[in-house]
Amino acid sequence: MEDTIIFGLIERAQFARNAAVYEPGAIPVPVWTRDGRQMSLLEYLLRETEQVHGRIRRYTNPDENAFFPEDLPPLVLPPLEYPQVLWPPAAGVNVNSKIMEMYLGHLLPEITPGGDDRNYGSAAMHDVVILQALSRRIHYGKFVAEAKFQSQTDKYTELIKCRDARGILELLTDRAVELKVVERVKLKAATFGQDLNSSGHTSPDELKSSEYLALRISPEAVADLYEQWVMPLTKEVEVEYLLRRLDHD
Repeated sequence: MEDTIIFGLIERAQFARNAAVYEPGAIPVPVWTRDGRQMSLLEYLLRETEQVHGRIRRYTNPDENAFFPEDLPPLVLPPLEYPQVLWPPAAGVNVNSKIMEMYLGHLLPEITPGGDDRNYGSAAMHDVVILQALSRRIHYGKFVAEAKFQSQTDKYTELIKCRDARGILELLTDRAVELKVVERVKLKAATFGQDLNSSGHTSPDELKSSEYLALRISPEAVADLYEQWVMPLTKEVEVEYLLRRLDHD
């Protein structure tokens, strides 16, 4: 998912911040939330995308999690049978509301120039792609948590019975792996964002700002995304899943 996320960020960074896309009622759309608030353009487009994808069974796949699960439509295609990998009482962990909050409050201001260029549809379209990719990446934490539980069942069982969320977090964290991920996505962002007419480079630190494509995205912003948000949210999913791992329907 790293390539999908990074390319999505580069595409979104072509357009201005376009705050109207995210303000409920700023751009009239024909859908309201369940509490009576008119949706923002982003919410509208994301919900409508989930409506179409939901009909062709995207959200019957256990590695997909909808932002509007309560609004999913009936299937057009018959559901597929997937192996039951996740523990059913824990499979419903969903942190999409936090992903949306992170994206709007922290990531979007980092990768986009301020202002309004009125490319509202294009901006929202790329937002949807990024949000869905981030959601899929972060919710893979459920599968990681199940694998870790299977490999160290006794240790996790003891912590789960004690409701020791801190202990679970410490047990599942591998800081060396995390640092490798941060360096890898930083290098990918530098590589994907280079001006291909310039000489080759082996490290993002060797690149000059003038050698990035004029897309307003930096390797540091992508590295910070993973360090501060993607990995912590993934671990939050893992901890929440594991705390439910001994539950029964």
